[in-house]
Amino acid sequence: MRIIFIGASGMLGKPVVRELINAGHDVSLLARDPVKLQRLFPNAKLLKGDVFDKESLLNVFSNADLVYLNLSVHPTSKEKDPQPEREGVQNIIEAAKEKNIKRVAYLSSLIKNYEGMNGFRWWAFQIKQKAVDAIKSSGLPHTIFYPSTFMETLPYQMMRGNKIMLLGKSIAPMWFIAADDYARQVKRSFEIAGGQNKEYDIQGLEPFTFDEAVKIFIENYQKEKIKAMKFPIGPIRLFGKFNQQMNYGVNICEALNRYPEKFESETTWAELGKPTITLAAFASRL
Repeated sequence: MRIIFIGASGMLGKPVVRELINAGHDVSLLARDPVKLQRLFPNAKLLKGDVFDKESLLNVFSNADLVYLNLSVHPTSKEKDPQPEREGVQNIIEAAKEKNIKRVAYLSSLIKNYEGMNGFRWWAFQIKQKAVDAIKSSGLPHTIFYPSTFMETLPYQMMRGNKIMLLGKSIAPMWFIAADDYARQVKRSFEIAGGQNKEYDIQGLEPFTFDEAVKIFIENYQKEKIKAMKFPIGPIRLFGKFNQQMNYGVNICEALNRYPEKFESETTWAELGKPTITLAAFASRL
């Protein structure tokens, strides 16, 4: 399968790219700066393009079967800024239609479903939901993944030096999933998709609150001794009124702490395979 991968450089892009390439797919990585991406994937095909430039997408979509989207709201961006999951998704849909792309695959989120609960409102989640709606109504065959919290969040987003930062009180367990397990499920989904539209909840083997997950991570992390540091959410929320990145952190942490996630991956496991990586094993292998 000829796949164009948009968003390969992040912590969730790299494992999926590796899995698809190892499976024998013809994977091309789209980047505004291909030279920078070449350092991460020295043996991959690179294409110059920008989701905000429809013409650049038309130039590279001609020889592709599938477009995979790993997009996100940047923590420092504002609602009215150009957003990859808003203007970018619209350009991708239009270019995919013109070039007869056979499938669009999109990495969304389970946690976005917290929007509207307990009076919570956040434009970033609204953008993610509208991206889902746009893809589903586009008429293009599609696969949409709704993951729980990734295990990689702990070492790569929450760790500062030898400390893991916790914000607020975590009351709702999450079914933590490893990116490598997710990558294998993505690969399998493309093998069985046919012409059907597919949506998959992506969840791991065990549910933990952040406090529980961090405890397990610390107990099993081998590289150095680390400890948790917890901060109340109220003062950070106040600072977030003046700092966009802090505001992003407050909103995402509130949703992660409180979203009442249920296990809903029976169909995913039956069709794409059951995850194999526990949180303890993930931490011990780092």
